[in-house]
Amino acid sequence: MSDNQSAHFKGKDAIGHVAEAQAHGIISAAEVHGIETPGYLSAGCDAGRETAIFLPFLWLLMTFLHIPAADIVSSLAIFSLGWLFWKLGRSAWLGWFRLERLNRVLEEERWEIEHHRQQERDELGVLYATKGFEGKLLEDVLDVLMADNSRLLKVMVEEELGLSLASSEHPLKQGMGAAMGVFLSALVCLAAFFVWPAYGIFFGSFISISISSYLMARFAGNEVIPAIIWNLGLAILSFGCVYFLLDWMSVLARNV
Repeated sequence: MSDNQSAHFKGKDAIGHVAEAQAHGIISAAEVHGIETPGYLSAGCDAGRETAIFLPFLWLLMTFLHIPAADIVSSLAIFSLGWLFWKLGRSAWLGWFRLERLNRVLEEERWEIEHHRQQERDELGVLYATKGFEGKLLEDVLDVLMADNSRLLKVMVEEELGLSLASSEHPLKQGMGAAMGVFLSALVCLAAFFVWPAYGIFFGSFISISISSYLMARFAGNEVIPAIIWNLGLAILSFGCVYFLLDWMSVLARNV
């Protein structure tokens, strides 16, 4: 290996460099919403579950403060609107953040292709040798890939770094997914509260959490029932903690 190649591979051989780059790509791809499920769906389901937790917490607080039911409805609707804009903007910004990083990775890989073509060919050779290509067939594949810089860039980013260009979505699409999740979840919770002011908001919350968990599990190929049970269990635990702490504080305040 020449000094130039050694510097490019940072003291490693081609196999070691490819293994390190693939590991780095796998870690980089492990975002909040992952790469298996569409980003807009993940954002919508996450926003729906968070809304289904957020609104009952507010309802508990206002109930312990003895706020009239009519004022609670209007307050929850106002909070839901503000929450919708927050989730829309935050999800869009996170989408833009990931897209900006992907563009930076593309530029870095494009620079390597332009300045270290032989090293890139060596890396491709290692990658496709592990796929079973060898001899003249391997050389022919490498010649085809090296002849087109755009195709070479796509292959290096997806094969070497483990990043999928096809899964990248427009940030506004992810933001709108989150906004839709907040809107639908808030609609279900407020409708259930309107039907049954006493505890309807909890039933609406459980419905929203169940549907969001079901969709996420289905698209990810995971077990549906355990996903729903775990999410509902965590929600009940959270509600219980808030309820009993507020009750303890109200008793303490009356005894002072």
